[in-house]
Amino acid sequence: MSLFSKQKKTRRKKIPPCSAVIAAAGFSERMRGEDKIFLEINGAPVLVHALAAFQGCELVNEIVIIVRGEHVELVCDICKHYGITKASKVVAGGPARSSSVYNGVFAVSDKAEFIAIHDGARPCVDQKTIKRAIEAAYKHNASAPAVPITYTIKRAKESIVEETVNREGLFEIQTPQVFKSELIKAALTNVMNKSIAVTDDCEAVEIIGAPVHITEGSHNNIKLTTNEDIVVAEAILAQRGCTIENCELRDAN
Repeated sequence: MSLFSKQKKTRRKKIPPCSAVIAAAGFSERMRGEDKIFLEINGAPVLVHALAAFQGCELVNEIVIIVRGEHVELVCDICKHYGITKASKVVAGGPARSSSVYNGVFAVSDKAEFIAIHDGARPCVDQKTIKRAIEAAYKHNASAPAVPITYTIKRAKESIVEETVNREGLFEIQTPQVFKSELIKAALTNVMNKSIAVTDDCEAVEIIGAPVHITEGSHNNIKLTTNEDIVVAEAILAQRGCTIENCELRDAN
């Protein structure tokens, strides 16, 4: 018998390739005519903060950005200026969110096994939220971060309250929503072919009967809808000490 026992070679677990699709082709109707993705917070445009989170995530291989057609060249320049090296394509969106995301999903690398779809108007997403969602998708094929509803919810008609809704089991769904590549492509193709209006990408997957796994989200992962939200986002990022030069600080919750 040999005096030296053979040591088993340790193999690194293969990480499935994941592409991030950043949806930023909206019209910012509640932002008083300003395009919210280009508004500056803490030294950089809103969109750049969202991109930086995925740039710094080791589970993300590439970033595809969906913007309005007239902004494609501008966003290409922004990616170069801020060092978003994972950005592989900037594509033009469609007339609705589902058609825009459809364009982005079919523009990702053929090697992508998973696709994480994120709102460009969520600049405060942190890497823990991103990683939880991606890792859950590895196991369940579809996942989305969420936070429990804490406010009292009323159902009303013509300004008259009809009932108080039981909050148990109600969640506010956030992004990134992460899916097995072929699953989200099939789901979006289905809603596009049938002209079905969906409020998020999870709904497209739900329609074809696939379950979506909920992961822990963050109350800081806000979506910018009004100008007042900009002030809140600035405070969140400032509290973290997060700067574009310090993307790793997005690990803080």
